[in-house]
Amino acid sequence: MSLPGMWEFPGGKIELNETPEQALLRELEEELLCSAEIGEFIETTEHEYDFGIVILTTYYCSLIGDEPRLTEHSEIRWVDAAELDQLEWAPADIPAVERVMKDFQG
Repeated sequence: MSLPGMWEFPGGKIELNETPEQALLRELEEELLCSAEIGEFIETTEHEYDFGIVILTTYYCSLIGDEPRLTEHSEIRWVDAAELDQLEWAPADIPAVERVMKDFQG
């Protein structure tokens, strides 16, 4: 856990010959035992942490089938877009959080 207690959108490293969308689908299946339909691109951000540089590409997704289940994380939560800023987000995720909140205003 490089950022304990902070919230992050699901995902992970892109493997060789994977698109960002394919990597997200794989990570959702591996980490949360669920499947989704990848939708509209939200944001790509780059953030330098003590442990290295993270490039994060975020997409809207629609859950398909079973609800996500915890396998390696301590908590999972569904949060209304208007309430996303009430969580302590990892710095790389903040631009995507702001964009989602903006997209769902009004």
